[in-house]
Amino acid sequence: MLSQFHVSWWTWVNGAWIAAGVALPLAGHSQDNYEIQVYGADTVPAGKTMVELHSNFAVQGERDEVNGVLPSYHALHETLEITHGFTPWFETGFYVFSSIQPGHGWEWVGDHIRPRVAVPDDWHWPVGLSLSMEIGYQQRCFSEDTWTWEIRPIIDKRLGRWYFSVNPAFEKSLAGLNSNQGWAFAPSAKISFDLTKVVAVGVEYYSSLGPIDGFSAWSDQQHQIFPTIDLNLSPDWEFNFGVGFGLTGTTDGLIVKLILGYRF
Repeated sequence: MLSQFHVSWWTWVNGAWIAAGVALPLAGHSQDNYEIQVYGADTVPAGKTMVELHSNFAVQGERDEVNGVLPSYHALHETLEITHGFTPWFETGFYVFSSIQPGHGWEWVGDHIRPRVAVPDDWHWPVGLSLSMEIGYQQRCFSEDTWTWEIRPIIDKRLGRWYFSVNPAFEKSLAGLNSNQGWAFAPSAKISFDLTKVVAVGVEYYSSLGPIDGFSAWSDQQHQIFPTIDLNLSPDWEFNFGVGFGLTGTTDGLIVKLILGYRF
């Protein structure tokens, strides 16, 4: 039994390094306000494909161009995410970011790739655990950093009608204004409660705290709280709606988001 555990663990660890190896040559990190989601630890089942549309609109946001980046005020962001499960513990997601910018029309923002490995269900761990590597490119007019890399551990747990998830993400600029800086810490978390078998209400939290060797001042950090509703329409459908409130001056003040997904 112990030797079987060692083999399984070694297989999982190798899978994590393979995921990193696939991601590194392509390079990025989660694009701010394009993919507003706290991940659960489960991966897409082997042979299945999940297609998701992430939509969000900045009701209140930055009105001026800052460091060559277009303002977020009244921008509508649309992100297409396609994720395929290759094994019971390995998936890869691909993102296409776009923005409908006031006065600029609909523009392509960039693309990311996100391999992810998970601890298999048959290991019967007390919590769900997975690790994603998201790397990609975004145009300079939409981000200070054109190539970025994110490492995102994902830990979740369901207790009766309660659900908890924590994503303590680490982000690094590979090319652009902040490429000479080290890793930054950007944790997010979610708590939800099943009102019925179909409807769950919850709260999602997103942040960017600054360099891991010394967090930024509170006024320079980003913090957002999203009251949310999730609908469990069927095992194949995903529905998440939320309204986000910024808690600092560097965070967009009010954002409405919607995630629609379907598994084939």
